[in-house]
Amino acid sequence: MILYPAIDLKDGKCVRLRLGDMAAATVFNDDPAAQAKLFETQGFRYLHLVDLDGAFAGRPVNAAAVAAILKAVRIPVQLGGGIRDLATIEAWLDRGVSRVILGTIAVREPELVRQAARRFPGRIAIGIDAKDGKVAVEGWAITSELSALDLARRSQDAGVAAIIYTDVARDGALKGLNLPATAALARQTTVPVIASGGLAGIEDVEALLQPHYALLEGAIAGRALYDGRLDARAALALIGDGDVGQKSGQKPGQKPDQKSGQKSGKP
Repeated sequence: MILYPAIDLKDGKCVRLRLGDMAAATVFNDDPAAQAKLFETQGFRYLHLVDLDGAFAGRPVNAAAVAAILKAVRIPVQLGGGIRDLATIEAWLDRGVSRVILGTIAVREPELVRQAARRFPGRIAIGIDAKDGKVAVEGWAITSELSALDLARRSQDAGVAAIIYTDVARDGALKGLNLPATAALARQTTVPVIASGGLAGIEDVEALLQPHYALLEGAIAGRALYDGRLDARAALALIGDGDVGQKSGQKPGQKPDQKSGQKSGKP
């Protein structure tokens, strides 16, 4: 199980939103690269980055902050927000991003996702941001008619490496992960699924380790890490320093029932 610390970028700063409201952003660090380095020093093995401004603009906006983070850390980084064409995907991968996350474009242009997954195997993930079971796009400003399950199945057919499933109603609200819905989605696809939205404390990490949630690749932690509700050292110790899967022969991005020789979502 992998715990992904989140760095959400707005105006070049590390922020957290509540329920996706850009007007309700709390700045936690003016130096995102320093924050990334702190997470690496604490023992996290993967970073989750989101260009919030880019998600609304439809193009990368916080490129300088992302570049500074890539320069500051050695651990893999996955990035979403404003990535809506093959040229942008390739540019980020060339600059050192390990895995890109496609959201709005996965709903609007499924063929582009297929092309990207074929061209960059193991390095394309899909962000499914759900409101009442429907996929939200454009920085969550618009709710589509596509169901989360339909997008998950479509993403599986496209050959993506991972799905990040976010319950929008919980994101930044510290209400706890919606693990039942996330696991239900994971059971209906062969693509590794990462839980996101609402992680509130060590209890959520403990819940992730229960047998009925073992099929999840991991979870994203945001506000709980920043405000001290989740102690990084305790959380990483609980999951075996973030690498339980590898100690048991399971690769990141590989579901527990997969053989080690099968294709993995590891960037």
